[in-house]
Amino acid sequence: MTSTEARPRSPRTDRGGSRAPRPTRPTRRWTGPAWLDGPMTSAHLVLGSAGLLLLIGLVMVFSASAIEAALDDQPAWAPGVKQLVLACVGVGAMVVGMRLPVGLVRRHAPKALVVVFALLLLVLIPGIGIQRNGARQWIPLGVTDFQPSELGKLVFALWGAHMLALRERYMTTRALLVPVLPVFGVLSLLLILEPDFGGVVSLGLVLVGLLWAGGLPMRWFGAFAAVGAVLVGLAVVVAPYRMERITAFLDPFADPTNTGFQAIRGFYALATGGFWGVGLGNSAMKWNILPEAESDYIFAIIGEELGFLGCLVVVTLYGVLAYAGFRIARNSADRFVQLASVAITVWLIGQATMNMGYVVGMLPVTGVTLPLISAGGTSLILTLFIVGLLVRFACSEPAAVEHLRTADRSRLARLLMPAPSSAVDPLPPRRFPDEPAAGQPVVGGARTVVHARGTAARRSPARSETARREGSSRTGAPAPRRRPGGNR
Repeated sequence: MTSTEARPRSPRTDRGGSRAPRPTRPTRRWTGPAWLDGPMTSAHLVLGSAGLLLLIGLVMVFSASAIEAALDDQPAWAPGVKQLVLACVGVGAMVVGMRLPVGLVRRHAPKALVVVFALLLLVLIPGIGIQRNGARQWIPLGVTDFQPSELGKLVFALWGAHMLALRERYMTTRALLVPVLPVFGVLSLLLILEPDFGGVVSLGLVLVGLLWAGGLPMRWFGAFAAVGAVLVGLAVVVAPYRMERITAFLDPFADPTNTGFQAIRGFYALATGGFWGVGLGNSAMKWNILPEAESDYIFAIIGEELGFLGCLVVVTLYGVLAYAGFRIARNSADRFVQLASVAITVWLIGQATMNMGYVVGMLPVTGVTLPLISAGGTSLILTLFIVGLLVRFACSEPAAVEHLRTADRSRLARLLMPAPSSAVDPLPPRRFPDEPAAGQPVVGGARTVVHARGTAARRSPARSETARREGSSRTGAPAPRRRPGGNR
C-alpha cells in the first residue's frame, strides 16, 4: 500500500501582491451524547437528579432516626413518616414553582425581600422565636418549625438576579456591587444576631453566584476572600466557641470527648462502611452514638450503610444537578433566568459540598444540612420549591418553549408543566407621569429603556413613532406632538 504526499502549495496572493488570509479551522468542542441535545434535557436532568436525591434522603432518614426514636419511647417510624409528609408538601411546592411565570417571580421579589427582613427581626423576639443549642433561628408553626433564614437565601437570590438584570444595560462594577452588597450585609447581620454562622456562609454562596454570573472581575473575589478572612477572625474573637470548632477541624483527636466528639464518630462511621457498606439499616453509629445523625451528619450514615459506592452515587447526583443548573443558565435567553440559575446552583451545590466536606474532615463544622437528604422541614420544602423554579427556568429555554407549544402532550403534562408564552417573560409595564392616559390605545413594539445617568426609566414609543421622530430630526423640522386619543 502506497501513500502519496501532496506538494506544499505556495500561498495565494491577490493582484496587489498581498498575501490572502489563511482559512481558520473551526475549534472542536465536546458536545456529549446525542440525547443531551433534546429540548427538555435540562428539565429532565433537574427532575431526575433531585428526585433520586429525595428518595435516598427519605430512606436514610427512616434508617438514621428509627433507633433514636425507639430509645426515646416513641414509635420508630414517627420521624420517617414526618419526613415523608414534609416531602409531600415539598412536592406540592415544587409543582407550584413549575407553574409560576418568571415575570410574576420578578415582580414580587422586592416585596418578598421586605417580608424576609420582617421575619428575621421577628425570630429574634423571645416568645416568637424558639431557641435551640444556643441559637434562636426557628418560629414554631405547630406541625413543624419555620426557619426564616432558609427563605432569606432564596429571596436574596431572586431579588439580586432581578436587580442585576435591570441594570444590565449600564452595568459597571459599582452598579453590580451597590444594590446587592449592602442588602447582603444587613441580612448577614440579622443572621449573626441569631446566631447562624452557617446561614451567613450559605448566603455568601448566593452572593458569589450572583456576582460571578454578573461578570465581576476575579480580582474582586480575591479582595472579598481577604475581607471574609478578617471577618471570620473577628467572629472567632467575639465568640470563643467558634475557635473550638476550628481547632476541632484541624485536630479533632486533641479533644475526643468534647469538641472532636462528633467529627471522630463520623470518621468511624465512614471507616466502618468501607467500599460496600455494612448494609441498609445496620449502622452502629445511629444508636445514639453519633449526634445529629439524621440531619447534619447523615452523609456519615450513608457512608457506613452504603459504603463508598453509596457516597459516590450521592456526589454524582449533585454533579448532575450542577450541570443542569449551569446548562439552563447557558441556554436561556432571559438575563434574569441566567443570573438566578447560577446563584441557586452555586448555593445548593456549595452547601452540599460544605456538608460533605466537614463530615469527611476537610472543612470546619458549620451546621448546614445536606440538601434534599437531611431531615428538616423548612429546608426540604424550600429546596423542592427551588427545584420547581429550576424546572420552570429550564422550560424557558428557546428550544423548550418551541417544544412545549408544538408537541402533543397529555393533559396532566400540560397541567404540571405549562408552556411559557415566550423565551423572555417581560415585566408588566409601568406607567410614568409623562405617558398618555391609560385609555389611549397602545401601539405595539414598546420596550423599557433604563438610562445610565440616574434618570427615571421611560417607555420608548412604538417603532413608527420612533421613525417619525428620526425623520423629522434629519430634516430639521420639529416633530408634531401626538394628541391623546386623536389623529396626528
